Amino acid sequence: MNDYELETMLRINSIMVIRKLGSGSFGDIYEAKHMGSGLHVALKVERKNAGQSHLSIESTVYNLLRHGMGIPMTYQFFSNRRHDVLVMELLGPSLETLFTMCNRRFSMKTVLMLADQMVDRLEYLHLHHYVHRDIKPENFLMGVGLTRHRLHLIDFGLSKRYWDMKENRHVPQRRGTKWAGTARYASVNALCCKVQSRRDDLESVGYVLIYLLRGSLPWQGLLPNSKLQKAEMILEMKLSTLPNSLCAGYPNEFYNYIIYTRQLGFEEEPDYRMIRCTFLSLLFNLKFTNDLIYDWDHAEKNSGKSGSEEDRVVVKKVV
Repeated sequence: MNDYELETMLRINSIMVIRKLGSGSFGDIYEAKHMGSGLHVALKVERKNAGQSHLSIESTVYNLLRHGMGIPMTYQFFSNRRHDVLVMELLGPSLETLFTMCNRRFSMKTVLMLADQMVDRLEYLHLHHYVHRDIKPENFLMGVGLTRHRLHLIDFGLSKRYWDMKENRHVPQRRGTKWAGTARYASVNALCCKVQSRRDDLESVGYVLIYLLRGSLPWQGLLPNSKLQKAEMILEMKLSTLPNSLCAGYPNEFYNYIIYTRQLGFEEEPDYRMIRCTFLSLLFNLKFTNDLIYDWDHAEKNSGKSGSEEDRVVVKKVV
């Protein structure tokens, strides 16, 4: 971190940077220490530009969701003329990091336990009139310490209200909007440049679950010339890949879930309880228990590493 103004601002706020954890198109993330309390925190730093601050949006959403299950705590938000900084709870590794650690394949038990928590986190977000718009494994992190088995939803920089608070109604459906998110997991409607609503977050969860089970998705490995062409190619493959082919070899519940989310109306409220009951019923019918013991817990045990050692490995890309 070689920026005098930024370093001065952090020093004034009693923040000492320990190490850089990741970076992306919107900024950088660091592990830091609050000198007053001794608390280790995550520090998200975004360089200001002419557009709206993603970090400012994220801070607003975090404050709205404060104290929700699986929502990280935020402690401070401050800025100078060049940077915005968000100080928040330091979490454990992302699902993408753990996926790699487990040889890029999760067991059915692990996926079903995660599915239950993913839908729960989205229901809580949607209850507060926001859609996430960038659901992907990198944006689900496990906790540390007593919450190390709890899934956390993060990165609300692309989140948007789906409810017009002034008019007290759902925002209208329209096309021609710029799509936001990650093409690999984006819904069909999002890739068609339609305004996203609750159904789109849930459709993205479906692609994440299949990815974690299969190890990959059919539209990976494409060689586009641009980001726009990539989105177009992925859309074409999503439309041509039938759900029964996508979910082949896995219980019908996954096929039914993809169909359900794609058939939801733009303003329709998803039946979160039905979805969670479906996945939990499958979990129990397969003779598993919802004990929150995941594949990576076995991997850690076999490697001889303790949970506390692994908890400090936070690899998160800011995108």
